[in-house]
Amino acid sequence: MKTVVQRVLKASVSVDGVVHGKIDSGLLVYLGVAAGDTESDADWLAEKIANLRIFKDTNEKMNLSVKDTGGSILAVSQFTLLADARKGRRPYYGNAADPETAKNLYGYFMDKIRGQGLPCENGVFQAHMQVTYTNDGPITIILDTKEIT
Repeated sequence: MKTVVQRVLKASVSVDGVVHGKIDSGLLVYLGVAAGDTESDADWLAEKIANLRIFKDTNEKMNLSVKDTGGSILAVSQFTLLADARKGRRPYYGNAADPETAKNLYGYFMDKIRGQGLPCENGVFQAHMQVTYTNDGPITIILDTKEIT
C-alpha cells in the first residue's frame, strides 16, 4: 500500500457536487492498494498514520499525533498512486490491486483507523472525486509498505 499523508486545517471530498466526507483539523490520506497487499499492510499503515508525530506541541515542535490533537482523518482511495510512469508517456497501472481487493482493503484500513479511536471520513471508491483541502505547513509524508525494512 502506498499513501500520501497531508496535515490539513480542513478537507472535503465531493462527487457530482455532493460532499461525501469532510473534516476539520487532521490528516488527508490518499490510499493506493497494490497487487499483493494484505490486511497486515493496512494494519501497519493505520497504526503508523494514527501515531505520526507531525502536529506541533506547545513548544512549536512537531511532537504530537493526530490522536493527541483530537483530529480526524479523511481517507481517499487513489489507485493512481501505484502508477509507473518511468517509460513512455502513459502511466502503467498494472501494479494496482484489482478493484474488489482494493475496495475491501480500503474499507479495512478505515476500520483500523477508527479502531485507533479516530473519526474517519471517506470518499467514494472508484468515483471521480473533487478533493478540497488546506494543507497545514505544508506537511506531506509518503508511506509505502513495500519499502518497510
